[in-house]
Amino acid sequence: MDDVLKTEGITKIYGKHIVVDHVSMHVKKGDIYGFIGKNGAGKTTFMRMVAGLAAPAFGSMELFGSRNLERQRQRIGTLIEQPGLYGAMNARENMEIVRKSFGITEKHAVAQMLEFVGLQNAGKKKVRNFSLGMKQRLGIAIALFRNPDFLILDEPINGLDPEGIKEMRDLLVKLNQEKQITILISSHILGELSKIATSYGIIKEGVLIEEFGADELKSRCRRCVKLVVDDVERAVSVLEENCQIKGYDVPEPGVLRVFEKLEDSWIINRELVQAGVMLKESYLAGQDLEGYFMDLLGGEANA
Repeated sequence: MDDVLKTEGITKIYGKHIVVDHVSMHVKKGDIYGFIGKNGAGKTTFMRMVAGLAAPAFGSMELFGSRNLERQRQRIGTLIEQPGLYGAMNARENMEIVRKSFGITEKHAVAQMLEFVGLQNAGKKKVRNFSLGMKQRLGIAIALFRNPDFLILDEPINGLDPEGIKEMRDLLVKLNQEKQITILISSHILGELSKIATSYGIIKEGVLIEEFGADELKSRCRRCVKLVVDDVERAVSVLEENCQIKGYDVPEPGVLRVFEKLEDSWIINRELVQAGVMLKESYLAGQDLEGYFMDLLGGEANA
């Protein structure tokens, strides 16, 4: 699968402070890429560099397999920080300004886009009186106006109520599946992000510490009894024959993860010991998604 975004060693320095530190990111075509990090970790600065709103100190970047960034950025829609909206105007009037600035001649395009993001009934209501969710949806409508192939969204669900979060989540899935738009999205609401993201990047103090897919994340967080033994082959035989357990794997030499009968771990331990297996460690492992992310980031979930 082709990379929509590929960076190698992208770095941004403000004064003596390295804000983004040699970040090499890979966003595949069709991804909803969840970009996770604490406040101040460098997420927004990185997104601004991808969008062309800030220049890197050094490093390289490709968009859609090309280094002609100015041309390829025409295929990007962005909602970074707060959307630039005219509060004294309604949604349609805001969109008309954008339509004319983009040179879009089809006047029906405004109505179509407002309907797509669920603002067709906003009427003459001034944007300054919109809820935060309505403002975010209008911002996304503006980002979508030129039919981008790649959408960059910085905290689009921050501050929304549960209904607004669900509406935004449904909209992003719709964009990804119906319009085939690749999405790079940052959010600190990790439980919601995990419902739609297909891959993840974790940034800590400006450094991209890890990238992985959604399936890999589920595997890492799966609850299990972790066993450290001296003889894996004999332990496997005990699990299968004595305990009738088929759900296990061997992630590394000398280590077993058992995914069945977790409540009977004491029976598993007893059978192993009675069979002559030296049991060095036995404990319940795995955690929820937020706990896993917080272990990676260190500290609280303020991403």
